[in-house]
Amino acid sequence: MASLFATKPLQTLMQESQETGEHSLKRTLGPVNLIMLGIGAIIGAGLFVRTAAAIADRSGPSVTLAFIVAGFGCAFAGLCYAEFASMIPVAGSAYTYSYTTMGELVAWIIGWDLVLEYAVGAATVAIAWSEYFNRVLDWFGLRIPYQWSHSPLERMADAGPRGIVNIPALFILFLLSALLIKGTKESAIFNGFVVILKVTIVILVISIGWGFMNPANHTPFIPAPTTYVTPQGITHSYGGLLGILGAAGVVFFAYIGFDAVSTAAQEAKNPKRDMPIGILGSLVICTVLYVLFAYVLSGVATVQDFRSTGREASVAFAITKYMHGYEWLSKSVTIAILAGFSSVILVMLLGQSRVFYSMSHDGLVPRVFCDIHPRFRTPYKSNMLFFVFTGLFAGFLPEDIVGEMTSIGTLFAFILVCIGVWILRRRRPDLQRAFKVPAVPFVSTAGVLVCGAMIYGLGWTNWLRLIVWLAIGLVFYFSYGRKHSRVQAALEGRKTP
Repeated sequence: MASLFATKPLQTLMQESQETGEHSLKRTLGPVNLIMLGIGAIIGAGLFVRTAAAIADRSGPSVTLAFIVAGFGCAFAGLCYAEFASMIPVAGSAYTYSYTTMGELVAWIIGWDLVLEYAVGAATVAIAWSEYFNRVLDWFGLRIPYQWSHSPLERMADAGPRGIVNIPALFILFLLSALLIKGTKESAIFNGFVVILKVTIVILVISIGWGFMNPANHTPFIPAPTTYVTPQGITHSYGGLLGILGAAGVVFFAYIGFDAVSTAAQEAKNPKRDMPIGILGSLVICTVLYVLFAYVLSGVATVQDFRSTGREASVAFAITKYMHGYEWLSKSVTIAILAGFSSVILVMLLGQSRVFYSMSHDGLVPRVFCDIHPRFRTPYKSNMLFFVFTGLFAGFLPEDIVGEMTSIGTLFAFILVCIGVWILRRRRPDLQRAFKVPAVPFVSTAGVLVCGAMIYGLGWTNWLRLIVWLAIGLVFYFSYGRKHSRVQAALEGRKTP
């Protein structure tokens, strides 16, 4: 019986990266496009939504330190991603890297795990987009009725109407899926405009809000260790080291996306040079903005604000309540959040289709996922199928169903990428690497430890959910993927089914 840990030969990967023809992706992205792609995925729901949740439930004003911890974890992982992406410029991200270093079973686990980051993450952000879209409609005296903007599992307070389907969430998913089918270059141009808007608004909030900070809100900067019970009855460690680690796990959602740059390796003009620039460039820019933004937001409003009326639309709330005379900035933030959510969804859908494109190429999922449109040169059937999948989540489930699963799934993927770099350095030191991670194994080990600490901070309920999700994936692997795998077929001397 062929080994479950058989690796995919690097020679095969390199041949695929040079492939041309009807099953190849079009190379249209330069370093600026890739940096914009990374920023487009990173700045969005995490910064504008999860920051307040981390302040309220976990860390108070020390959320700034939590962003630094999360940034270090991403930096270590980002360096490892950059080495892989410059050496193996093939679509698929962590899935492809794991297949090369740790074998097929681990690669499948990662590929399945990435569904949490990309597809489920896109659905979650689409639900948040729907909520903010209704806020914009309110400015004009309009509103989509509750039952048509919420899932069947949600009901308005005081025995009001029950939700039927979240139509705005389905609309934005359909629109962005269609844009991705049209072409990656067109999607990148749209994303570039959105990135400029988001970064401008973030800088405005930092520069204007700096003058409205109250030093009392930063005292004590690191609250004494205790516990906090949310209105839903969930208990979290608050303050101290555990509070910072837990908050780092929460705000880590704000960093999700820089690794999506690596899924576009086969569409980069010069991947060996441009992939490290895209990954690390977007990560550095966003980390600086995040630390400053978190410091200002926690200084303008109180922890109690974020635990009560300021929990939702937290940034707009803080501006309206404490920054008098800047109502225009509050509305601008809402528009930026809508645009930010749109670009995050776009890049998440892009990343998901590219991961399954690679998995389909390897026979682990049906071939339909790597069918390329004859004109647009995009995996259009995959985009359509994932629209249906994400639409079911976004249209019929509430946002809190997925919770922090997206963060823990991504952290798990990062850990395996860090391990993979070390393994490949030892097994194949002869390989040409356009970018090399400095100080291996220190950097890769540090990445594993920091990401592992954030997983620990998220608590056992999230560990259990991840295990259950991966168990479901293993059922799919042994019932389909293993039988259709090209690598397994080659080892057993048989034709692929």
